Amino acid sequence: MAESKKSTVHELEKEFPIHWCVWENNVRTLGALLESKEHDIEKIDPRGRSPLHLAISLGHMECVKVLLSHKADANKENAKYWSAVHEATSTGDPDLLRDVVQHRDYQRSLLRTDGIPLLLKKISEAPDFYVEMNWEFTSWVPLVSRMCPSDTYKVYKSGAMVRIDTTLLGFEGSKWERGSRSFVFKIEGDRTQVLEIDHDAGVVYSEIIQDIVVKPSMEQMRPSLDQISERLTAPVVSSYVNTEKIGFERAKSGLWGFRSDKVETVNGYQAKVFNVSNVQFVTQTRTEHLSEEDKKQIKKNKQFNPLESMLCFAEKHSEKSNQDYGEIVNINNPCCITPEEYFDAALDLEGKDVGRPRELSTKTQKFKASISMAEGFPLTLQEQVLPIIDLMAATNAHFGKLKEFITLQLPAGFPVKIEIPIFHILNAKITFGNIFSSDTAVNKVSLISEEVPKVLENGETVLEPVVVGCAVDDTAFDVPSEYRLRGQSSYPQGRLHVDQDDQLLQFAIQQSLLEPTADVAENYNLQEALENLTSNGNSTQSNSHPNHPLDYDSQLAMALAISNQQAQRSITDREAMERNEQEELEKILALSLIEK
Repeated sequence: MAESKKSTVHELEKEFPIHWCVWENNVRTLGALLESKEHDIEKIDPRGRSPLHLAISLGHMECVKVLLSHKADANKENAKYWSAVHEATSTGDPDLLRDVVQHRDYQRSLLRTDGIPLLLKKISEAPDFYVEMNWEFTSWVPLVSRMCPSDTYKVYKSGAMVRIDTTLLGFEGSKWERGSRSFVFKIEGDRTQVLEIDHDAGVVYSEIIQDIVVKPSMEQMRPSLDQISERLTAPVVSSYVNTEKIGFERAKSGLWGFRSDKVETVNGYQAKVFNVSNVQFVTQTRTEHLSEEDKKQIKKNKQFNPLESMLCFAEKHSEKSNQDYGEIVNINNPCCITPEEYFDAALDLEGKDVGRPRELSTKTQKFKASISMAEGFPLTLQEQVLPIIDLMAATNAHFGKLKEFITLQLPAGFPVKIEIPIFHILNAKITFGNIFSSDTAVNKVSLISEEVPKVLENGETVLEPVVVGCAVDDTAFDVPSEYRLRGQSSYPQGRLHVDQDDQLLQFAIQQSLLEPTADVAENYNLQEALENLTSNGNSTQSNSHPNHPLDYDSQLAMALAISNQQAQRSITDREAMERNEQEELEKILALSLIEK
């Protein structure tokens, strides 16, 4: 290890008192420190861990319980982008994992219960507005790019009331549902109401989230043994957009020698275009908690997974393990790091760390991103738009990724158009338009104009009306009287653990092979091969196996050969093909929403 100016044990203990108790597994002193409330329970140590993360990594179960009982944040990620649940899963301890998942879900429920009223109160302080957010999904994969859908979120804001209209509803029965749906958030007296209005069915779901009576209990959040078992038999996966080295530089237009800063008009507003450099989508996978049998099956699945080959040209892969340190005395401190070494920020541990020996693979994919910034835009990002995105991010992973991006240190102006990565093969392009309903009239939204002087070419000064805002009628947030009340809404949750690449393999291969002009027998054989490949890839979920093992190399060779043949054929039924492609992309978009 590199030399450093050593701190004394007393100095380190004084600087990190809670962490120090966790390291020493001193439960009694830890409890006393937390009761005193004199120290920050979320303080980060030199290795990027909160006390809770350190306790989990060291496997100190009683310390974990004490920290959670004192409301340590179970949703926080460490410096390596691993959550507390990720780290707890990697220990392989079902009891520890169950406690962490239970408290995390309970905290999330409370955050929603307490967070929405706070957001609405913050929103009430900003001027009223109406805006439309258009989401268009794009892809660098040709077969996917032509079938990407779009959706427009229509946002109404008046006082402490917010209404968001959407037509892309969710994932159900292996495809995306479309319809007319409104989500209404409003404060009425001392309570907050959330409405989900289904305009197609004429039904409304209502929930009061401020009422103490409906707040969940801790016991309600306790996961089942099956849920814990599912986590412990699946890889731990963390995906994120690496923003550490992101930079913004002006995009250029014109020919070489005559190039100038690029400017474009977005929904009537002049905007400076910036290229965003060093945008990386990173996926980390850990397997140290898995049995040897599970590891072999996962390795086998990857070996015979054509998607690994299809995407490898766009990704960088690396594998890392910290197991090569001789005989391991303490499984949770395999490198025998001392507390003096761990808490000394000036000391380089040279890759060594605490926690179970890590088996890690990383995939890094570079994306091109861009952002168009308009000055003089009538909405403010921090006061008006960001709270709306916060509301949506609680239940929509795509809005969560948008929030991560727009909270960076952006160039001056308002981001009227943003293009960001949301999944390995998908980008989302978001544009803001129809501000105050000034472009297209909207029911229950009235323009507010002021007359300002304008000098004509002949020197004459006239008064010209200029839109400065809008008024949203309170009835826009009401439920139509003929609609039926159905109580609280419930949202089906997808599987906790899905190997997204394995799923995407099926979509990409099927779309490249099952063209309408293909021979029926060829399609049947290829479909059967793909289904067999899927059944093998899901062996961790089932003990069944195909009766006749596939010759994967020959099947893949056949698939690629037929793909090349069909690439030369003319397409005679474009509409039918586009319908098929639309369904497959909807599945891909659904995978991008699954929480890891």
